[in-house]
Amino acid sequence: MGDRTHAHTGAAGRAATADGPASLRNVVLVGHSGSGKTTLVEALALTAGALNRAGRVEDGTTVSDHDEIEQRRRRSVQLSLVPVEWDGCKINLLDTPGYADFVGELRAGLRAADAALFVVSAAQEADAVAGATRAVWEECAAVGMPRAIVVTHLDTARTSFDGMTRICGRIFGHDDPDAVLPLYLPVQGPEGPDGHAPLTGLTGLLTQRVFDYSSGERREVPPSGDQEGPLQEARNRLIEGIIAESEDETLMDHYLGGGEVTLTTLTDDLERAVARGSFHPVLTAAPAAEGARQGIGTVELLDLITRGFPSPAERTLPAVTTPDGAPRPAPVCDPAAPLLAEVVRTSSDPYVGRVSLVRVFSGTLRPDDTVHVCGHGLTEPGGGAPPCHETDVRVGALSAPFGSQQRPLERCVAGDLASVSKLGGAETGDTLAVNGEPLQMEPWTMPDPLLPLAVRAHGKADEDRLSQGLARLVAEDPTMRLEQNQDTHQVVLWCMGEAHAEVALERLRSRYGVQVDAEPHRVPLRETFASRALGRGRNVKQSGGHGQYAICEIEVEPLPPGAGIEFVDKVVGGSVPRQFIASVEKGVRAQAARGVAAGHPLVDVRVTLLDGKSHSVDSSDAAFQTAGALALREAAAETRVQLLEPVAEVGVLVPDDYVGAVMSDLAGRRGRVVGTEQASGERTLVRAEVPEIEIGRYTVDLRSLTHGTGRFDRAYARHEPMPPQLADRIREASENTAKVS
Repeated sequence: MGDRTHAHTGAAGRAATADGPASLRNVVLVGHSGSGKTTLVEALALTAGALNRAGRVEDGTTVSDHDEIEQRRRRSVQLSLVPVEWDGCKINLLDTPGYADFVGELRAGLRAADAALFVVSAAQEADAVAGATRAVWEECAAVGMPRAIVVTHLDTARTSFDGMTRICGRIFGHDDPDAVLPLYLPVQGPEGPDGHAPLTGLTGLLTQRVFDYSSGERREVPPSGDQEGPLQEARNRLIEGIIAESEDETLMDHYLGGGEVTLTTLTDDLERAVARGSFHPVLTAAPAAEGARQGIGTVELLDLITRGFPSPAERTLPAVTTPDGAPRPAPVCDPAAPLLAEVVRTSSDPYVGRVSLVRVFSGTLRPDDTVHVCGHGLTEPGGGAPPCHETDVRVGALSAPFGSQQRPLERCVAGDLASVSKLGGAETGDTLAVNGEPLQMEPWTMPDPLLPLAVRAHGKADEDRLSQGLARLVAEDPTMRLEQNQDTHQVVLWCMGEAHAEVALERLRSRYGVQVDAEPHRVPLRETFASRALGRGRNVKQSGGHGQYAICEIEVEPLPPGAGIEFVDKVVGGSVPRQFIASVEKGVRAQAARGVAAGHPLVDVRVTLLDGKSHSVDSSDAAFQTAGALALREAAAETRVQLLEPVAEVGVLVPDDYVGAVMSDLAGRRGRVVGTEQASGERTLVRAEVPEIEIGRYTVDLRSLTHGTGRFDRAYARHEPMPPQLADRIREASENTAKVS
């Protein structure tokens, strides 16, 4: 690799195309925020000729100028697709956000790709391989996805390629550091007074050729004398690593016996080891200097992608079933086979409407085709599956996104990606199949959103648009969940983190024209009686004509947790007529739903109707309902009413180094640790029970506490009595709110 001279085969202004899977490569770029993924994509597009020398498409935009929110925040918040051509291959570069809040976009990129480039910044050495990046590496390893590593920002002061390679070998290589080795060594100029040493070229370890970029063009020069020693040492280690990871025993015996190994043999073994996901070369890259046609290392990287990464036909496709779960034959990545495709991402365009990014796994998708859309969407939080939905849809226009443009496509063959407009009600995760043959591809999972954002319409004009805007927002982003809480009467948007929540509010305002206000999220509390109490409800009013007359006496006693409200009739002698006993119960239950102390629903009590009085003319259903409510309130005034708070079962997965800090933090949140379990990869699962009121922002706090390496899940367990001092503060706050209103 890197031993050929290239002329770019792309052309700025036209869409890259592919005739079949063999000439396709789908590559996702993964890395920490600020590692330089988007800059690298632009450098690759420039080298491949998809951008002009000013780094622009013909409409004046760059490949990253596609979202006004991203431009304002100077951070990628969504997946972007940049197709380029190189050496007869169409390469779909999938640029993912690096911030953990936008993991849904990352998962979509992983689903659409067949290989991954992990981008690490030498300038962020301490954080270059963040916990989230390590987790993605392990996910890729679990399915055998080929991976390579690209080191960026080597021209920053006090950076070291050797140091970053060792870090990557230790973290990504685990027990086999020889599986992570450099393929090229950087050539850097003299260090300036500010500590910067500019990157001027690369030395290929296999070819032993030096490529110099200092003149703005890529040219071959002989290695200098001081380079030969380190070059030979690194080359020998690389050769041994390639032979070991390719499992070429014949070549290993030949090499150990002192025989000469040809470059062709080494290159073939390297490509085999990379494609099978057992060897992960380390490269470096830098954007092109002003006026230059190629960035440093971009030719070598494009070579690796086209020759070392597998085509879609070489990857195992997801399992396929019928809508009721019956297995179907495995699909074949063949343009002539029956159509099987999947919506990997859904977005909204202000002019076109809903746009679906589709990966075609089998067959060929064409405009105006009628396809069968089938699916449950993605797995819901907690592992449940939404109801299946099916419909026949006529496919709209196909296009290849590039910057702010959508370039028309005539077709999308097996293995390729395309944007499809007006695909009906298709959601992310839905399967497209031949009309009349509903199929469902095995869905991929999304993490649960665990940060609540309560919102309300800013004004009367926004109320009508709010529900529609929220519904469209959630349909586009599977990592958001919409809840309309019946207890607190709040509209809650569950997000992945603070940045995710901020982007959601921005999109509501700018894209859907809905002005919203965020408000504090309220946890649904409950009330119950601490002891037995009696209450008398007297509703006697005379105001001319028909009056109101109803008196009832009740006894209230606490029940075990989870018992709800139990109503018992013990009236004797007809003091309360039979037709009004149900009225008393209705009034009691209505008051219980409104609460008796701080406005939270009353639960886990038995209410016994003991006695009462009625009037032959003035008694009525409404009068006895009111009397029942009054009796329950009077009984509450005679005893202590406990506030019950929801308690969650929490599982926190963290590296072993953070277990102590996490357990201490949980204790500070009134949590009870119920056990720990050793997990894979030197991690521990801490199980605890924590009041939900204490973990509203835990997803943010845990990320800070564990430097992004920890994650957790939660599930409702039960309601428990709240500590008296905390309950008193909540009652006081409730009373103050009632006075103001």
